[in-house]
Amino acid sequence: MKFNLEDLTVYFPYERMYPEQYTYMLELKHSLDAKGHCLLEMPTGTGKTVTLLSLITSYQLQHPEVGKLVYCTRTVPEMEKVLEEMQNLIRFRKEELGVDVPILALGLSSRKNMCIHEVVKEEGSRESVDARCRKLTASWVRERAVDNPQDFELCSFYEQYEQKGAEAILPPGVYTLEDLKNFGEEKGWCPYFLARHMISYANVIVYNYQYMLDPKVSQLVSKELERECVVVFDEAHNIDNVCIEALSVNLRQQTLDNASRSITRLRTKIDEAKATDAQRLADEYRRLVTGLAQQGAIPRGEEWLSNPALPRDILEEAVPGNIRRAEHFMAFLRRFVEHLKDRLNVQQFESENPTSFLDKLKDACQIDSKSLRFCYDRLQSLMKTLEIIDTDDYYGLQLVADFGTLVGTYARGFAIIIEPYDERLPSVPDPVIQLCCLDSSLAVRPVFEKFQSVVITSGTLSPIDLYPKILNFHPVVIQSLNMSLVRDCICPVILTKGADQMPVSSAFEMRNDPGVVRNYGKLLVDLSAVVPDGIVCFFVSYLYMDKIVSQWNDMGILRDIMQNKLVFIETQDVVETTLALDNYRRACDCGRGAIFFSVARGKVAEGIDFDRHYGRCVVMYGVPYQYTLSRVLRARLEYLRETFQISENDFLAFDAVRQAAQCVGRVIRSKADYGLMIFADRRYARPDKRDKLPGWITKHIQQGNLNLSEDLLIQVAQQFMRSMAQPFDNKSNEMLLG
Repeated sequence: MKFNLEDLTVYFPYERMYPEQYTYMLELKHSLDAKGHCLLEMPTGTGKTVTLLSLITSYQLQHPEVGKLVYCTRTVPEMEKVLEEMQNLIRFRKEELGVDVPILALGLSSRKNMCIHEVVKEEGSRESVDARCRKLTASWVRERAVDNPQDFELCSFYEQYEQKGAEAILPPGVYTLEDLKNFGEEKGWCPYFLARHMISYANVIVYNYQYMLDPKVSQLVSKELERECVVVFDEAHNIDNVCIEALSVNLRQQTLDNASRSITRLRTKIDEAKATDAQRLADEYRRLVTGLAQQGAIPRGEEWLSNPALPRDILEEAVPGNIRRAEHFMAFLRRFVEHLKDRLNVQQFESENPTSFLDKLKDACQIDSKSLRFCYDRLQSLMKTLEIIDTDDYYGLQLVADFGTLVGTYARGFAIIIEPYDERLPSVPDPVIQLCCLDSSLAVRPVFEKFQSVVITSGTLSPIDLYPKILNFHPVVIQSLNMSLVRDCICPVILTKGADQMPVSSAFEMRNDPGVVRNYGKLLVDLSAVVPDGIVCFFVSYLYMDKIVSQWNDMGILRDIMQNKLVFIETQDVVETTLALDNYRRACDCGRGAIFFSVARGKVAEGIDFDRHYGRCVVMYGVPYQYTLSRVLRARLEYLRETFQISENDFLAFDAVRQAAQCVGRVIRSKADYGLMIFADRRYARPDKRDKLPGWITKHIQQGNLNLSEDLLIQVAQQFMRSMAQPFDNKSNEMLLG
């Protein structure tokens, strides 16, 4: 359909739209008009992606001064879904309305997901694919291959892409990762470097959060994007955690051992270079005197990750004299690594801020913060000078340099925590030095400052007023939308006690009580008898899931469940979990029915949809709090209290309930869908937990379902399933559509 939204002509690829989609577009347009940021919560299954794409691409059409749409997702499947919606939208605009404006939309992912070289793409990890790619594309390898082609292997796809030069372009269209790979194979060009090159010309770019938030990557990929771009963070309920991970570094004993070996290897290479090509090192020294920032662009194909500090925090001046010479820098790194090993050799937990850490470092090794600040850039410069290709072998040393640069750059918003063992396994020595970023606003601040419109959106952003505080920004629009329904297709209920009237909870003091375990098991046995097709159960942790399943097995509960439905379990192994999910779906498809045991904060909770018959009921066993004795969490809570005046209880409850909402939201993916949502813990009945759930869930919790025992819940489930079994009246749904 084509319609006017205030003064904007919007192209929407369906005949009708829901009221909340219209409201969402209106709020989004107000944000774009005001050239400001916005925070929008829209229920799952209401067409958020197509609404975003329709409004912003229509806005680009009418306002050519607006830059690219940069759409950030968390996973590759989400990226592909966005690009498929984009293909539908462009096809509709062209075929139905005759609007044939050339548009280029593409996805960008890592080399591992885009490589088409027969040998390189078979490498296991992302790091090894990157390193193998550099071995075939580095400028010095290609230069030497001209004289000795038999001694050096090159990538034919990269060579053909380079030969085409400026002519290597993508014609207008919408390209998924698979489309790019097919185009690359057809033309004989490298799809990864082609996509990187075409970012400058694209109207719509879809890529991972890291490409925008992690300074090591964003400085390479997103540096050239103009201020007028519209940046969207979709499924952004966990954006604060992504920001914190982008600026945090963990060092273990094996990492430091790897770093020591790397220093020895580099020292040998420096001696070889002195003997064979001393001029190279002399040129590098001269370059360092004038300053790293003035070196100019790095040739394509051999760039490492950029500086881990944020752009405005990088010193643009000459490298300190004590680390300019390669051999001096090696001695500097060795002293730093030895100091870290000494610090790692502790018997009890230690915590300090960067200033205190630097004081001890200066006393012990005469290393100052300014030299540390240049650590990462100086290492990259040396590795390029020595023409090192197998970068994955130097991963430990790069982490140490990353750690050094961040410690030397930031005095606030970070903590250094040294733990001799994991408190959950005190008998297993596992010392670790953690540089923990405590302030999620640090990583996202450059995005808010650089781009005029940033959209943060998800189905679960409640309580929405906490996000501007923890991300430290001022949105012009904050809105939480409700779901319009023709029938009550979601039925949230809170289970507070078993059929024996004994309270149920995963609280630490109750979780091992056999009565609670038995009541939780009986709930699932009875549900498996009345709920058709698939049931998904989420537990608060892998440890708790293992314990409770083991106890159910001993009590004979698992056997009773298996008489009604098959049981599949998520593990920490990706391959096993993928296989379990595949078999779970097959069991649902053939009518046998199945139950899937999963974990809140796990891969399944974050990225897998259980739509239609794959998820007719979801059970959230307990409140998924973070491990509250974690030193890192305690440091962050202290920082939030001191800096943003957010109390510990408020943040912990907010974090736990948003994870629970994310889990239960997996079962509703459209308005024709239906699902029973069970919050199985008495703590959800308290207003401080219940009020933090998204409005579109709390709106459907009936007063009588706030405090149910197990036997009453089964009656509610039977009634709900019976009413949902009636044919879906699509005409009523169409009346709801505008």
